[in-house]
Amino acid sequence: MNDKMDFGARFLVKSGARLQLADIDPSSHPGPYDKDSAREALACDAERFQALQYRLYAEGRRGLLICLQALDAGGKDGTIRHVFGALNPQGCRVQSFKVPTPEEAAHDFLWRVHRVAPAHGEVVVFNRSHYEDVLVARVHNLAPKSVWKSRFDAINDFERHLAEAGIHVLKFFLHISKDEQLARFQERIDNPARNWKISKADYEERQYWDAYQEAYEDVLNRCSHPEAPWYVIPADHKWYRNLVICRIIADYLESLGMKTPEAKVDIAALKQKYHV
Repeated sequence: MNDKMDFGARFLVKSGARLQLADIDPSSHPGPYDKDSAREALACDAERFQALQYRLYAEGRRGLLICLQALDAGGKDGTIRHVFGALNPQGCRVQSFKVPTPEEAAHDFLWRVHRVAPAHGEVVVFNRSHYEDVLVARVHNLAPKSVWKSRFDAINDFERHLAEAGIHVLKFFLHISKDEQLARFQERIDNPARNWKISKADYEERQYWDAYQEAYEDVLNRCSHPEAPWYVIPADHKWYRNLVICRIIADYLESLGMKTPEAKVDIAALKQKYHV
């Protein structure tokens, strides 16, 4: 296994594993990086990611779906800004999932997800995702156990269907500590420009912390498979989170061996005719 594969493998949830989040330190940052060197490395990986996105778009044979899941203040918005912000918007789209609309609620739970999945040539980032239906629905008893439990198989089948259609799926759980979450809430309160991001519900949800940890463990253990792997990213350090996610994606895209298409015209004849 080469160094690139080694880097991502340490965060990968292996298919059939029995991972426990308590065994993973959210403040850890394995590897030879500190804050400054990580920023330099991120710049290089971001440039590589941009070039690979161009190939994905030009090739037009496959798409990429990135799922970001985290507890409140886990860093989904920051990840989108720092990892995906420099991509060409012509081939990149961010999709958020909130409380289902009446139209969405009238369909099966995957309907609203499938209709916004990537097209070939496109990178789509899900800010939250179809996994809310086995997380929030479970923790808050919005659906009986018999319903949300059956959704695991439906989700796995859905992701395999995307893979068969040429859509590659990578999923990231941004793993933060309870203390770090509280510190980020305080930052939102102290900074007037960020006051809009805090709500009473953010604090109220903390009482369900252990229930969410258990629900996420089920998600990670039951829904990480070769067609759509889960990665658990220690996310207390934002600089490390950004580097790890960007590098895993860039390494994955690089492994696909994408090529820009051949010219559709005779370039030599074009140069001769138009003296270019």
